[in-house]
Amino acid sequence: MKRFMSRFKLFTFILLLVTTASCSSRKNKLDRSSLIPEQDMISIIKDIYLANGLLNLPDVHHWYVPPDSLSTYRDVIGKYGYTKDAMDRTLKFYFVKDPKELVKIYDQVLGQLSALDSRVEKALNQEEAKAANYWKGDDPVLYPAMDKGDSSYFSIIIKPGLYTFTYTMTLYPDDCSFNPRLSLWYFNRDSAGTGKRYFIPTLHYVKDGLPHTYVNKIIIPGKPFVILRGHIYNYDNYPASFHKHLRIEKITFLHTTN
Repeated sequence: MKRFMSRFKLFTFILLLVTTASCSSRKNKLDRSSLIPEQDMISIIKDIYLANGLLNLPDVHHWYVPPDSLSTYRDVIGKYGYTKDAMDRTLKFYFVKDPKELVKIYDQVLGQLSALDSRVEKALNQEEAKAANYWKGDDPVLYPAMDKGDSSYFSIIIKPGLYTFTYTMTLYPDDCSFNPRLSLWYFNRDSAGTGKRYFIPTLHYVKDGLPHTYVNKIIIPGKPFVILRGHIYNYDNYPASFHKHLRIEKITFLHTTN
């Protein structure tokens, strides 16, 4: 339905342009001389459609009010080095002499608008996911680490609910950790770390030098806020001064609804 409405709106928009051209250039001879090339026509129609859409936004309309209804139309055409008369002649030619070609142009405009819409939607989804990601630590987490610190440890404040903890780990065969695993626990925030710890089931890793994506569903009950702490990479070795070789990346800790 959404795609159909987009096609309908764009087709109506092009018909409006053709109507404008027919009304303003009746004396122009219908031949191929002085016509705007097809690829430029596609770009011009797409930009006019986008400009009209932007001007319908209240904030944009308040900031920029065109002197007249055709001002934006002329500005976009002029950006490509053509005049309104040239655009009118071209639209009238296609509409009267070659409507099938006009439909092809329309389809290409729609294709470019759809591709642009997909890129914008993808970018917005990425920004939303980034904003909702509770993970604020290193990404990637690497061992051996230059600072020799434990960058797999984290501590975050979250609300009770269902969370999805996802990351990709590559644990190399020469890593000398014994029983490598995920370790997580939480406690009520008002206990300041002195209260009872609630441990989340451990997840064990594969040590084969290949990237594995781990998806952990975590349910956090309790009071309004709890502190979740843990190590993405934990082990049973003691002391800890042994050779570690791994990479953890694409880390997200998201609050989910199901």
